[in-house]
Amino acid sequence: MTKVLTLIDSSDMILASLESATNMFFSIQGHRMNKVMKNLTVVAIIFIPLTFIAGIYGMNFKNMPELGWKYGYFGVWLIIIVTFLGMVIYLKKKKWF
Repeated sequence: MTKVLTLIDSSDMILASLESATNMFFSIQGHRMNKVMKNLTVVAIIFIPLTFIAGIYGMNFKNMPELGWKYGYFGVWLIIIVTFLGMVIYLKKKKWF
């Protein structure tokens, strides 16, 4: 009878150890997924405003004043670069990367 109780206690300890290992595995997996999601969020935060600016200037409007300016093309590039650098600096200050 004592051997049976010892086996039951031993199997309970093994079960608890396996449950702990399973929880650790899922915790590590969730942490990795959070890192990936953070990286994707950084990419989206940087490129969504740039895509918006490019989309506005990619339309064929005739009454946009900056299209007639001599330096309108370079002005748009300046806006894009400043926006990009601003987002990178902001994210570095927040220690996202």
